[in-house]
Amino acid sequence: MLLDTINESHKGTYDFLYLPIDFKNRCNVGYAFINMISPSLIVPFYHVFNGKKWESFNSEKVVSLAYARIQGKAALIAHFEKSSLMNMNELWKPMFTKTDGPNAGEF
Repeated sequence: MLLDTINESHKGTYDFLYLPIDFKNRCNVGYAFINMISPSLIVPFYHVFNGKKWESFNSEKVVSLAYARIQGKAALIAHFEKSSLMNMNELWKPMFTKTDGPNAGEF
């Protein structure tokens, strides 16, 4: 559902998405990481999502965007390639998208 919501207006503008999961409860922990393919794409994303409620979800929480400690697709790949997360269920792994060609924006 998160992907569908983001892709309504921003498909193809990001190359990484990770929604951390509480493995004990099998629920997300309430935040996600997304890497935009260009810094110029952050502002439109911010205007669409920051300060807004997730209408598709039964929650009073609002979106709040912040910069992450790790920046850029190459740095994210290097960080996660050695992570035990990569041995988990496909649904729980960090996701990298194709960034060019006819399949840009696809996982």
